[in-house]
Amino acid sequence: MPDASRLAGLALALALVATAVAACDAGDGASATPAAGPSGRTERARIVRVVDGDTVIIDRGLGNERLRYIGIDAPESVTPDTSVEFMGREAAAANAALVDGREVLLERDVSDRDRFDRLLRYVWLPEGDGWLFVNLELVRQGYASAVSFPPDISRMDELRGAERVAREAGIGLWGPATPLP
Repeated sequence: MPDASRLAGLALALALVATAVAACDAGDGASATPAAGPSGRTERARIVRVVDGDTVIIDRGLGNERLRYIGIDAPESVTPDTSVEFMGREAAAANAALVDGREVLLERDVSDRDRFDRLLRYVWLPEGDGWLFVNLELVRQGYASAVSFPPDISRMDELRGAERVAREAGIGLWGPATPLP
């Protein structure tokens, strides 16, 4: 039987998760499925391949193109000549579980491409009668942090709210570090 300190720790963790879920449901901008969907210029695309936690290869009828999610930064898992960062593989797997092979809606902010010629977009999945905001979901689950790159900041309040909830709940990037083997 677990000792009292382990039970107290588990109770605290469950309370934090419950608080995070309640905050998401309360409409503080951190909900996985916001009431409103995309509001900017949009277009449809198919996810061809997931590169990592914040980059995918898409086809919007123009052939394969590299796309970087706006407003988030996930740990590196495929950068040449560097080691995989903490939670890098997990972030890539979470991204793949959400979008790999699926049809998505891409929402543009201000910029079309970054300095590496990657498309910059918010990514949305149809979900029931609403939408799942993929960028937000990766932050909400703790696989990415909210990062602003002006002028593309129209959804930063939502993304920062999701990061705050994940941090407070100790989820993913803000959870305990996994010991090295």
